[in-house]
Amino acid sequence: VLLGGALGWRWVRHAGLRAAHLGLMLFIAVQAWLGRLCPLTVWEQDLRRSAGETGHRESFIGHWLSRLLYWEAPWWVFVAAYTAFAALVGLAWWWVRPFRGRTP
Repeated sequence: VLLGGALGWRWVRHAGLRAAHLGLMLFIAVQAWLGRLCPLTVWEQDLRRSAGETGHRESFIGHWLSRLLYWEAPWWVFVAAYTAFAALVGLAWWWVRPFRGRTP
């Protein structure tokens, strides 16, 4: 949204998209504060277990890409990161204002 606003992309100002994004980020931040995993993470883990995977059996590139995307850190680091990102999404409403009604 911030990059799109700076580059003049009109679609990043769509109020419905922005409201959904902000709502989801607040939901994830609250989940983190409550000590719960993101529902998508839980779903992924359940699907992996139901597929019979006991661990990651990916390729070399897949292994390192996974290590880049999925970090191991104390829980408070994720709580702080999710909270900060939710705040940034909220502040983006003032920095890149969404359009009301139809996108011009």
